Amino acid sequence: MIGRRRLMGLGAGTMALTLALRRRADGSPPPRTRWAVDYGAASVPAIARTYDLLVLEPHHARPIAPLRGPGARLLGYVSFGEVERQRPYFTDLERAGALGAPNPNWPDARFVDLRHPAWTAAIVDTIVPQILAKGYDGIFIDTMDNAEAMERQNPIGNKGMVQGGAALIAAVRARFPAIRIMLNRGYALLDAVAPSIDHVLGEAMASRWNFTTKAYEPLSDSDWQWQADRLRHARTLHPALALHTLDYWDPADTTAVAALYDRERAAGFLPYVSTLALDRLWPEPRR
Repeated sequence: MIGRRRLMGLGAGTMALTLALRRRADGSPPPRTRWAVDYGAASVPAIARTYDLLVLEPHHARPIAPLRGPGARLLGYVSFGEVERQRPYFTDLERAGALGAPNPNWPDARFVDLRHPAWTAAIVDTIVPQILAKGYDGIFIDTMDNAEAMERQNPIGNKGMVQGGAALIAAVRARFPAIRIMLNRGYALLDAVAPSIDHVLGEAMASRWNFTTKAYEPLSDSDWQWQADRLRHARTLHPALALHTLDYWDPADTTAVAALYDRERAAGFLPYVSTLALDRLWPEPRR
């Protein structure tokens, strides 16, 4: 899940990563659509307006019009698979019995029962409308990998979580047919929901933050290919689907960051590279 993380640095491995990423590139580049994620409360308007698509945290008390570039679309973040305690709808969902156990990696967040009618009602009747009322063009859906994980951990008690997640996205699309919807991963749902979304994101495609070593690291060819295959399969179900990637690296290491952009763009994806904190915009390095 993206958005609740802290930035740490890395000083080694740049050349190895750069050469490996350039060596793996395949395919032809798509149009240079620029997109980014910024969950910080102080997005720099001059930078924000350079993007065609921007994912923002909608609960910051600020106008978003100054962040919109010509023809750009702004998407508001919403977690479908879990709810953080500070969200204003947390208490009502807890009382309704829609929340499950805490996420062990993020104790302030509770898993959501994706099958629960109270959660569907909250999303469709309150959460999404409030985001759209602030001027957003659509939503960015996070934490839908939880559906598959919960079913795997408890096949009996959590039976139907994947189906429930797909039904929730379908309900949003039915209620709001004109909005833009971007899904982060959620690969177990893609066969069902690909025709109902506009963008899908492969997070940590070629690089990630290692919580054990406290450093950014490149991922293996097989790790990258696993996500790439699923993104491309989704496009066979919905040819207009935009395929995005998000990689993590130290922004001071501009050579490696540029290589990440090149690697993903050459494979036919729309890339963005940021820090794990995702709390500010990091423009692509100049060539």
